[in-house]
Amino acid sequence: MPRPLTILLAAPRGFCAGVDRAIQIVERAIEQRGAPVYVRHEIVHNRTVVESLEAKGAVFVEELDDVPDGATVVFSAHGVPKAVPHEAGIRGLDWLDATCPLVSKVHREAERHHRAGQHILLIGHRGHPEVIGTMGQLPPGTITLIETMADALSVAVPDPNNLSYVTQTTLSVDDTAAIVAALQRRFPTIEGPKKEDICYATTNRQQAVKAIAPAADLVLVLGAPNSSNSMRLVEVAKGAGCPDARLIQQAADIDWKWFENVRVVGVTAGASAPELLVEQVIEACRARFDASVEEVAVTREDVQFKLPRALSA
Repeated sequence: MPRPLTILLAAPRGFCAGVDRAIQIVERAIEQRGAPVYVRHEIVHNRTVVESLEAKGAVFVEELDDVPDGATVVFSAHGVPKAVPHEAGIRGLDWLDATCPLVSKVHREAERHHRAGQHILLIGHRGHPEVIGTMGQLPPGTITLIETMADALSVAVPDPNNLSYVTQTTLSVDDTAAIVAALQRRFPTIEGPKKEDICYATTNRQQAVKAIAPAADLVLVLGAPNSSNSMRLVEVAKGAGCPDARLIQQAADIDWKWFENVRVVGVTAGASAPELLVEQVIEACRARFDASVEEVAVTREDVQFKLPRALSA
């Protein structure tokens, strides 16, 4: 008789409205324009999603140089520097922007602060596509990246009384709050966003992991290694009291030795991981254990974002 295993399923988990919209944009573009449709960078950070879209006629490229003249190209959900659509326009490409509206909100905030003459501190991870896109909205030197608490405590700014901050949307809520508090102590007049930049989906998924982590011996997070919000879920699970948390891309990545002393496993998925991957993990557990599933919901999401007007016909 297989030994019992309780699976605590975090909710919300998986796809957010921005990811869902980005995937729909690529699919609708292929339907309306015909294959191939080119996509600059991974539309979202998930190989399963990318391979599914490739099978439908999407071609993923790193830069616009790889897109033939006259083709349709979609920009990823993470956002792009202003130079990218500018170049696409010069080349006469048929381009569609799948940037998440919540990332676009950060871009507009940065522009507003810049127009007000403020220097901007961007809290985020160097090299992440979203950070590259946000920094690329404004001239070089107008935004300084803050990655760590040490950066917040040591950053030199042109004018301490003429300062603002924005944040990457997929950060750890708790870590970011601590960095913002440090900046506010150093620069009491620093101006922040009218509404928090960390997106609702990132916040909700972190809260859901906090709800299951204390009761779990192991938490499995489905997501890609280059997915910021998925990596943060691993950190949040450990920080909330789970002794072991692992990032996996699919059920095949599970090392069953992890389960040696596990009676309760928590399962969640980053905002770019499809529910199919969660279902496969549950099935893999059921094949080895007498597994029962309990969903732990902290909230329900009903957010939807409209498609670009060019595709809404």
